Amino acid sequence: MFCWYYGGQIPTQFYLILTTEEAVTGSKASSYYQKIVTTLLFEIRLFSNASYGYPAKIGNCGTGTVLTIISGGPPPSIWSVVMNLRRPNANEATGTVNRSRDVVPMSGICTRCMDGCKGNCEIWLSSFRGREVLYPGPFGEITTGADKNYPIDYSHLNIQGYAVGAKGLPEGIDIGPDTAVFSAVNTETEYGWGRNVKMRLPIFTGALGSTEIARVNWEHFAVGAAISGITIVCGENVCGVDPGLRLDSKGKVVESPEMDRRITTYRKFHEGYGEMLVQMNVEDTRLGTAEYVASKHNLDTIELKWGQGAKCIGGETKVKSLERAIELKKRGYIVLPDPLSNETLAAFKSGAIKEFERHSRLGFLTREGFFEEIDRLREIGFKRITLKTGAYSMVELAMALRYGSEARIDLLTIDGAPGGTGMSPWPMMNEWGIPTFYLQSLARDFCEKLLKKGMRVPHLAMAGGFSDEPNVFKALAMGSPYFRAVCMGRGLMIPGMVGKNIERWITTNDLPKSVSKYGTTVEQIFVCYEELREKYGSRISEIPMGAIGIYTYAQRFKTGLQQLMAGSRNFRLSTISRGDLMALTEGASKVSGIPYVMEARYNEAMGVLLD
Repeated sequence: MFCWYYGGQIPTQFYLILTTEEAVTGSKASSYYQKIVTTLLFEIRLFSNASYGYPAKIGNCGTGTVLTIISGGPPPSIWSVVMNLRRPNANEATGTVNRSRDVVPMSGICTRCMDGCKGNCEIWLSSFRGREVLYPGPFGEITTGADKNYPIDYSHLNIQGYAVGAKGLPEGIDIGPDTAVFSAVNTETEYGWGRNVKMRLPIFTGALGSTEIARVNWEHFAVGAAISGITIVCGENVCGVDPGLRLDSKGKVVESPEMDRRITTYRKFHEGYGEMLVQMNVEDTRLGTAEYVASKHNLDTIELKWGQGAKCIGGETKVKSLERAIELKKRGYIVLPDPLSNETLAAFKSGAIKEFERHSRLGFLTREGFFEEIDRLREIGFKRITLKTGAYSMVELAMALRYGSEARIDLLTIDGAPGGTGMSPWPMMNEWGIPTFYLQSLARDFCEKLLKKGMRVPHLAMAGGFSDEPNVFKALAMGSPYFRAVCMGRGLMIPGMVGKNIERWITTNDLPKSVSKYGTTVEQIFVCYEELREKYGSRISEIPMGAIGIYTYAQRFKTGLQQLMAGSRNFRLSTISRGDLMALTEGASKVSGIPYVMEARYNEAMGVLLD
């Protein structure tokens, strides 16, 4: 992150420009500097003096010169900052790279762009592959997360630790060192307006819909979520892209083998914690997906999708077959390029066009339409209705919270930018939407306003870039008491894919050294395998190794969360509060309302010190 902050908000790295002539001359220079740096641009590392709010020492410069500030007060006006949060035009996600080591920060173009260059920046590749370069690839083999470095995120918060107290232990227990142990922390949560769903951990999967990465790994993801006791979200378009889909004369679903497989796979190991919910978009509504999963599978929960963090357009996948592209177009999807046009057919035949894009439509929200749809879904028989919204403006966030409150929805998931994806346009992932930290701060503020108005707020979940228990703790604490869980996409998918690949490597006798150093058999490699075998007995053979990977990760997550909670003296999730956090920068404090580290609990400390 490259920026300057006042009042002690010192980042670890930034670029600093010093105007040498002003620095050497001028009366104010002598009061700020002991030694003048003569180079104009340096990458520097700061060691902050938080008491005075200015850098006390600057070192590690390109020339080895050290600049020391010896007087208090704000930084001199001659300092200016080069801010660049993302450099475009080359990224591993799109398979591109700059030829030169020197690149213009704003454009991402090499400082010396040569006629005759053989590649491989995005502009160069787009010159002959066009729209293909918008998307990360190869499709179906990867997931991607945008890497724009926002000015503030959850790393700007730290968790408070205490030496006294223990909140949330069961009633009747004598609080002391023998009872307040971290393994006694209860990590269970629940969500719902009345008919609540319990989860063993405050996390659940992102929407795993029609992308190929979700389809081929579904057994690992679904069984892993079931045995871990968390909810799994079956994303949009699963029925619509099912090759085995059968429709009636009205264009409604009468059979979807892929949807059937997904539901029965999860239920096979479901133990009462978590649930599987199915997500709907425009096309799903037209196809009658809700009616199908309710009538055939008696599904309890359906989710309406307004958006996501990775993009502000509809869901999309890639299709390699011309016949498949035509089939999806006939089902009502937008398919690009048009598989029925003469020019597309000619380009596909010549080999220039190698794949097609299947897109969903944009939704159009109205208050009346939303409530009508809620009523319709309840009439169908759903016990719970949830909503997922994306990184839209604060107006859409207000709509989601207000409408959700009035409709008494069971869970609202708010997905911040930049998000992760199986397929979203790479530039859009990086450059649209409200980032997660800011979006949650707004949501929490809006919840307070609704509460003061006398309205009940539905249970909330935050999504958008989470992968570990410290940031989940911070999100739950910053959003308390409204946020009940965190939706994790890639963070829960990766263990499933790792376990699946370990299974394949064992079968082919091709274990990489990074795995084989722990052993060569399932029993030796997975630390939780014997625990699962004890629980499931002979059924252990029905649990795929990707599911074991998710369970093993979930146990690490649980232990880490228990440790953080015990250190902050919270022995159940409901006792976590905003007071358990401190902001390390004043910028994070201003956005979130969490007290700055030099102010957090200051009055309490003075009471102990001076009374």
